[in-house]
Amino acid sequence: MWKSIASNALTLFIVLLVAAAALVAWGRNEFKKPGPLTQAICVQVDRGASLSAVSRQLAERGAITDPRIFRIGADYSGKASDLKFGSYLIVEGASMADVLAAVTAGGQSTCGQEVNFRIGVASADVILRELDPATNRFVEVAKFDPASEALPAAYLEAREDADLRYRVTLAEGVTSWQVVDALKRADFLDGTVATVPAEGALAPDSYDVDKGSGRAALIARMEAEQTAVMAELWPLRAEGLPYDTPEEAMIMASIVEKETGIADERPHVASVFVNRLRQGMRLQTDPTVIYGITKGEGVLGRGLRQSELRRETPYNTYVINGLPPTPIANPGRLSIQAALNPLQTEDLFFVADGSGGHAFAKTLEEHNRNVEKWRAIEAERAAAGEDDGATGVQGE
Repeated sequence: MWKSIASNALTLFIVLLVAAAALVAWGRNEFKKPGPLTQAICVQVDRGASLSAVSRQLAERGAITDPRIFRIGADYSGKASDLKFGSYLIVEGASMADVLAAVTAGGQSTCGQEVNFRIGVASADVILRELDPATNRFVEVAKFDPASEALPAAYLEAREDADLRYRVTLAEGVTSWQVVDALKRADFLDGTVATVPAEGALAPDSYDVDKGSGRAALIARMEAEQTAVMAELWPLRAEGLPYDTPEEAMIMASIVEKETGIADERPHVASVFVNRLRQGMRLQTDPTVIYGITKGEGVLGRGLRQSELRRETPYNTYVINGLPPTPIANPGRLSIQAALNPLQTEDLFFVADGSGGHAFAKTLEEHNRNVEKWRAIEAERAAAGEDDGATGVQGE
């Protein structure tokens, strides 16, 4: 009898063991197989939320099929206590394993709203945008100029969200004064900037910031980034450049930056100025003259007068020889590269060609023909009420 009981017990144990193994295999398959979502969604994990609450929310949103399996999978993988607060994009068909990875990975949120404070050459604006999970594209919610417009209701509501993300974006060619002046109006930053950084010292880029972080600390990041860019690119410079220091190269880069917004054209523009320096010709570039007038504090907003082109200032490259004493803006990486590795040409002149770019010339005669073409385009645009505002290197 005892043998029979023992045999039956062993059989039952084996059956239970097999059943348990089958249950584990089924649960693992459920955890890893494609999920029920037919369209991507945003899921917000509140600060301090429990795994149980998050699993119920995910089930209610249709992101997972079984909260219990989700919690067991989280325990089994050692991530049950790794929830990170924020808004996360859960893509179509994401498995429970994928969902768990999304809400425990940490780092920047992948969904929800963000504020981009953009500092441009002519103005600064704030864009509030939100990710549309269905298209995985950002949709503009509000846009305003903090210097002249009231804060929109959508922005006031959004900034109450602890998960709202912030970034500050510097356009290429902004001046250091423009950056400091604009940052005063960034209501999500704190503190002051004691002095305006040296011209050319700030790297145009997009910077993620935390609400309440210091303006001075952000400026320091921008300075460190520009220093790193020049430190990387300076050893890779072409031989025989007519400037000997990174500081002089930054001056040239800033002039190139202000002369053209077309990335592919920058090495060509740089070649013209390099050729002029090598031949002892004056640079004769309007942006330096303008900087001598404005000191980088805003936009001139009009054309240059003949008296200003004749007036001797440290920045009037129609009058002085060589480079001006400082950069005239904060150049981006591509302009620094162009200044350090200009195109190999014999060109000495360029003027706007009406397409947004420039026509280049080796000789004054050829340049004058290009100027005539540009003047004709200017006349047509003036008659139509347009203003290109383009500049170029003048003939001597």
